[in-house]
Formats: sequence, structure tokens, C-alpha cells
Amino acid sequence: MGEGSTAAVVPAAELKGDDAMALAMAEKELLCPICMQIIKDAFLTACGHSFCYMCIATHLQNKSDCPCCAEFLTPSQLFPNFLLDKLLKKKSAHQLSQTASPVEQFRQSLEQGYEVSIKELDSLLSLVAEKKRKLEQEEAERNMQILLDFLHCLRKQKVNELNEVQNDLHYIKEDLNVVERHRIELYRARDRCSVKLQMRSDDPVGMRSHTSSMDKNISGVACNSCNIQGGVNSANFQYMKDEGNVQVNPLGTQSKDASLSGPTSQHISQSGLAVVRKKRVHAQFNDLQEFYLQKRRRMVNHLENQEKKDKAIVTREGYSSGLADFQSVLSTFTRYSRLRVIAELRHGDLFHAANIVSSIEFDRDDELFATAGVSRRIKVFDFSSVVNEPTDVHCPVVEMATRSKLSCLSWNKFTKNHIASSDYEGIVTIWDVTTRQSVMEYEEHEKRAWSVDFSKTEPSMLVSGSDDCKVKVWCTKQEASVLNIDMKANICCVKFNPESSKFVAVGSADHHIHYYDLRKPCHPLHVFSGHKKAVSYVKFLSNNELASASTDSTLRLWDVNENLPVRTFRGHSNEKNFVGLTVNNEFLACGSETNEVFVYHKAISKPATWHKFGSPDVEDSEEDAGSYFISAVCWKSESPTMLAANSRGTIKVLVLAA
Repeated sequence: MGEGSTAAVVPAAELKGDDAMALAMAEKELLCPICMQIIKDAFLTACGHSFCYMCIATHLQNKSDCPCCAEFLTPSQLFPNFLLDKLLKKKSAHQLSQTASPVEQFRQSLEQGYEVSIKELDSLLSLVAEKKRKLEQEEAERNMQILLDFLHCLRKQKVNELNEVQNDLHYIKEDLNVVERHRIELYRARDRCSVKLQMRSDDPVGMRSHTSSMDKNISGVACNSCNIQGGVNSANFQYMKDEGNVQVNPLGTQSKDASLSGPTSQHISQSGLAVVRKKRVHAQFNDLQEFYLQKRRRMVNHLENQEKKDKAIVTREGYSSGLADFQSVLSTFTRYSRLRVIAELRHGDLFHAANIVSSIEFDRDDELFATAGVSRRIKVFDFSSVVNEPTDVHCPVVEMATRSKLSCLSWNKFTKNHIASSDYEGIVTIWDVTTRQSVMEYEEHEKRAWSVDFSKTEPSMLVSGSDDCKVKVWCTKQEASVLNIDMKANICCVKFNPESSKFVAVGSADHHIHYYDLRKPCHPLHVFSGHKKAVSYVKFLSNNELASASTDSTLRLWDVNENLPVRTFRGHSNEKNFVGLTVNNEFLACGSETNEVFVYHKAISKPATWHKFGSPDVEDSEEDAGSYFISAVCWKSESPTMLAANSRGTIKVLVLAA
């Protein structure tokens, strides 16, 4: 190859002065004047200019001149430029060889007929074989290292799991020993109680002084034994006492049956109840296991963090706090298996669409409950009358008309006769139930107000949320809001922390719960994320436990102190309507778009029980029956009684039963 051709491929960056300019001009001459790319399939015109054949042919279909000099030109005046084509192919091949790998260059040389001797080929083959062995060795080492790393990680993970299982087994062994000792003590107490009763029946006069001294020693243990063996705790008996004339049997058995056969029948009943409760445990075994281990691990971690300063964290009879908490959950969860209807009332016209009850709430003392909804009326009922009077249609003791459909009610926790409402026009109103008149009206919201809530610690404070994306805090002593929080999405629900008027939880259409400190309202303390759709309700079980409901058909439990999700509850159906949410210390209850009420224990993610609203006295078509949904629910303080209303206007008083 001559010097001319060699110089032509020298990079322009390595040339200086005139040489660089000449090379640039030469490169420019190789470009098609039409497409400004390297010429492909070069053709020469009669006037001496070169073009890509497709470019000049297309040009001549529209015009009959040369694009460079404007001379008259026809397709018959185009001629192949073989010399330029040859030069361009050589240039392209040289550029390809410059960028090709050594192997590719060698392959091209062989294909072009480059002469290689046998000795040179043997040397090259030997070198290539050696290189291949080296690459295979390196690849094998890398693969082995990857496998080794995986096995190390797997072993570490399994060792951690084994340690965790061993620790869990240690906790279980400890708790088994404690429970077994306690069980033996209960049996002994029961035997002493039986002996005492037998002696009293044999000699009721002579044994009085002796048994009275025994009572002081074993009465506490014996009573505890009777409670556990019977499966009924003092809370249930207290409920029966509080309800007055309402006869609620927590075991779900009829008293007349128990009186027929005496102790034998009672023993059979208790045995059957024990079997039923065991079945409930096995049905929710995985959730109960998770909760038990979580409690035990948390207790141990707490002791370790405190450097075991509180070694005396024992509740009774050697029980650890974790075991005691779990036993309480287990006892509460297995105690109930159904919701029993003890009263029912109709809310207005049976066939009118305006019967939807949007909110139902008990007053401060659980003596009255109020309902509100799209009927534009607040109705207040006497609870004892509803439960004890057999009439099918109960008249409210107070009824107040409103200008707009109502979305939410909230009783004042200090002033018994005051109740707040929010409506579809965005008005927040405080009513005096005694005078049946409004005490205060706040009209600052620009759109529908979905939620209102009185503070439990500050009687003059209440908070509201609206579709105008604003949370407003009000004081009953002032005519205007005292605080505004502007948010980016519609507000569906608001709730004060039950132990502080400084903290408010806000459920929003942005799928999040925003937890605010009202002293620093510019930004939320924390934003809880997890729901897939709008958050329709927020309720506090305690000062640190917050429950939320969403139209993604889930309830969620959050720890507002640790800013952590605790549990997700699934089982009900809720995709478009507000179906209600109510909570107490142990249970969460909500409605469903299947016209059912669902109850969850806070430690178990699946429903504990549910009840379906029916219409036995009305023959509905299947389509109409499926259109009803539960619209509001409310627990009666910490009792197992609750109120539930549906979109048809039916209100039921339900009680948890065995």
C-alpha cells in the first residue's frame, strides 16, 4: 500500500496546518450533496458531480437540474462512478479494521488470503488453547466463589433461624412449666373447694368456723379456678348486670336447659364449650402463633435493652408479661363465636332510599345513641327502651331537622347534651339535644364535610375534614376556626388522639393517614402508607394504637408512637361505599358491601365473627338484596354490645356471644 493511501487514513487530530485542512476537504468530497452522508452506490452526472444513486434519482423525479450547479440534467445523463465506489469500499474496510478486535482482524486477514505457515499456525493454536484454559479456569473460580458466597449466606440465615427457633422453644418450655404449675395449683384449689363444700353439706353447723378460716386462704385461688374452668370471666357477668333487663348469656346456652340436669348437664356444656374454643384456636393457629412469639420476643428484647433491671416483671404466679398478654388475647378471642341480635329498629320509611344511616354514635354515658344520614334528621334514641321494649318501630326521644344530608356525628364527652354534626354543604353544627336547637354553626368549609370529632380531653375543641382538602380545628368559644391545615387531597376522616387534644389523625383520598401535632401543623409527624385506595375512617383503640379503614377492602392497625404498621385485616368487602368503623380496647368492627357486619380481634388478621343483615319479612329480588350495605357501626364503650345500621335504614343491637 502506497504512501498516498496510508496518509488518507491518518486521523485528522494527528495532522497539523494544511494537511489537516486538505484531509477535511477530502472527507467532505466523499459526502453526497443531497443527504450529506457517505456516498452509497456512487453515480456521476454529465456536469461532473457525484451523488448517491437513490438521492439523485429521487431528485430528478421532481426537477431536471443538478443539485450542485443547476445545469439541465436528465436520468440518461447519470453514469456509475466505479472508481469512487472502489475508494469508498476500501475506506470503509480500513475503518472497520481499525475498530475491529485483533481476533476479527486476524480472521479477516485469513479470509483475504493472508499466507500463514504450519509452524505459525501451531504456535497460534497452542497460544489460543492456553488462553482458553486460563479463561475456563477463571470462569470456574468465579462460579465457585458465587456458590461459596451463597452457601455462606444460606448457612448464616439458617443459623439465625435455628437460633430463633431455639429461643422460641426456650420461651415455650418456660411458659409450659409456668402454666403447668399454675394448672396444678388450680386443680388443688378446686379439690380444696370440693372438700370444703362436701364437709359443709355433711355437717353444715359444725364446720362453719373451720370453713370460714379456709375461705380466707383459698377463696382467691378457688374463684380464679371457677372462672377458668367455666370459661366465663368477671367482665361478662358485669355486662349482664349493667344491661338491666337484657338477659345476655355469654355462653349462648338457655338457662332452663342447665337447670334440668344439674351439675352433669353443666359439665357436658362446659366440655362442649372447651371443644369449640379449641377449634377456634386451631382455625386461627398461625395468627395466634405469630402474636404469641411477637409478644415473647418483644418482652425479652425489652429486658435486654433495660439491662435486665426490671427482673421482677411478673404479673402473677410466675407469668411473664408476654404470656399474660397472650393469655388475655387467647381468652378473649376464643370466648366469642357469633353476633347475636338482641334488638332491631327501623329508621323511617322502609322503602325510601333516604334511609341510609351515615353515622351512629353513643353518648357519653351510653344511655342514648344518635343516628344521622341522608334523611336530613338527627334522631336520638334511648338505648334501654330500644333493647327492652318489644315494639318493632321505636320512636326517637329527640329528633332535629337539618338543612342538608349529614355525614358524621360526634358527642361531646363532657357536656352530655351537646352533639356535633357535619353535612354535605360543608357546615359543622353543634346541637343542644335538650333544647333541640343549634348552639353554633361553622360555615368555613367550601365543600362537603365528611367528618367531625370532639376531643376527649378538651371539651371545647373539635376538628373537621372536608372535600376542600382542609382540616379545621374549632373552639366552641369562638365563631371562627382556630387552626387550618391545607392538604393536597380530599379529607375523608379526622380523629383526635383520645389522651391528647394536640394530636390528630387524618385519613385522606391520597391513600395515606397523616398524623399531626397541632402545635406544629406545617408538616405531619408521620405519614402512614399501605392502603391502596382512599382512607375512609380512622379510630384510636388507645393512645398509641390507630385503626384505619379503606375502600381497598382492608383494615389496618398502626403504632403511632413507633410509626410502624402492626397488622392488616381482611375478610370484608369495601370498594366504593363508606361502611363504618368502630373500635374498643380489643376488637375492631366494620361493615361490608355484602350487607354484613365483621368483627376482628386486634391480634388476628382474619374475622373473629360476622353477622349478615336479612329481611325475612320482605321478599326482595336477588338484585335488590345485593344492593344494600352496612353504613355505620358503633361499640357500646368496652362492652361486647354494638350498634349497626345498613343502607336500608335497619338498625340492629348486636352482642358478641359464644
